[in-house]
Amino acid sequence: MDRLSLLLTPMTGAVITGMLVIVMFSLGFYSWISVAIGAGIGCVLAWPAAYVVSRRIKQSDPRWPTRAEADRLRGGLPEV
Repeated sequence: MDRLSLLLTPMTGAVITGMLVIVMFSLGFYSWISVAIGAGIGCVLAWPAAYVVSRRIKQSDPRWPTRAEADRLRGGLPEV
């Protein structure tokens, strides 16, 4: 389990949901059903998007420890 992705999940969910609701309103769908559809899609896509963002952050940061180095520092304990 990736702890950074768990922290990013609410933020990515809010961004995806907000984007979809704005698109629905821009297309002229002014009902609670359009908001519910946007919220549902945002909830479903929140964790996968956060996981992708987390991996990209870790790959682009040169000071982020690699998995082998982190295992050596923790003594081989799993990430909780």
